[in-house]
Amino acid sequence: MLEVDRLTLHYGQSQILHGIDLVAEAGRVTAVMGTNGVGKTSLLKAIAGRHPYSGGTVTLDGRRLDHPTAMQAARAGIAYVPQGREIFPLMTVMENLETGFACLSGPERGVPDRIWRLFPVLREMRARRGGDLSGGQQQQLAIARALITRPRVLLLDEPTEGIQPNIIQQIGRVIAELRDEGEMAIVLVEQYFDFTWGLADRFVAVTRGAVSLSGKAGEIDREALLSRVSI
Repeated sequence: MLEVDRLTLHYGQSQILHGIDLVAEAGRVTAVMGTNGVGKTSLLKAIAGRHPYSGGTVTLDGRRLDHPTAMQAARAGIAYVPQGREIFPLMTVMENLETGFACLSGPERGVPDRIWRLFPVLREMRARRGGDLSGGQQQQLAIARALITRPRVLLLDEPTEGIQPNIIQQIGRVIAELRDEGEMAIVLVEQYFDFTWGLADRFVAVTRGAVSLSGKAGEIDREALLSRVSI
């Protein structure tokens, strides 16, 4: 379980996050939703060690992570798939996947068959450069690279952005399968409402850097959530 308690974050003198609380359980998808600029990406970056947070705590499986660096967060079991994917365009698909080995011990440094099963197109294109892939294929590569690290928590930032509909469906199926395995907590930042509504087990709406609505699927009102995450 990932627990975020009263998290605050600043960029210079500007406060971006105002006491965010979030719980993400293994075997569940926790969706963080809101309009552009409310702090969703900043929250994921703070959890992943990409940007230092100002206050509050991040706890994973009962162990408090004290302002971790990106490497420390990855070694603790947190994998981050950033908005924009950040794959290496001049490296092959296989080489991109192998960059995930950095936080693993020697015996774990391999690409499990599970990766090829979840993303068969990557097996076909493993010798192709990352920059030659379509946007949807790059997104699949970014998620696969994160899974190489064998995470306890998977952070996904706008995985459907700029992706063709058939690939969005494939990514949705992969997220659902990872959830149903029950071993990983998934935190999904996403603006595609219908995609998220059909997939998430818990919803957290963020407005101006603070949680404005939170609840489990089945308990939260669709229209109330939609009103908070729409322009």
